[in-house]
Amino acid sequence: MAAIDTNVLVQLLTQDDPILTAKAEAYLLAQAPVWVSVSVLVETFYVLARLYGWEKSALLAMLETICNSRQFIFQDQPAIVDATRQWVAAKPGFVDCLNVALARVHGKGPMATFDKDAAKLPGAAKL
Repeated sequence: MAAIDTNVLVQLLTQDDPILTAKAEAYLLAQAPVWVSVSVLVETFYVLARLYGWEKSALLAMLETICNSRQFIFQDQPAIVDATRQWVAAKPGFVDCLNVALARVHGKGPMATFDKDAAKLPGAAKL
């Protein structure tokens, strides 16, 4: 199974460069499903939020769409789905929700944090 890097996933989602989009789409068509690591997803999330200005609603829609797509296989997908559900109503950011979900899915926890908002998530504890 092939894997993709952040820049390929961002291009597939933003389609802001026709040449790169065509290359990314052709690769996905030939290789799907492709594997996406947690670090690639986190970096993609950061790029879309910070560089492209995507709001929470657009990021949530993107997470739901790609997690339900047969074109992508995500590392620790149960944690990503859980974190997405938590983030819908949570004050902490998606990455905080993902960190707690990853610990929980792997049978670890509670996850200690100094972040008072993240500490309110199930599976987290404030130090």
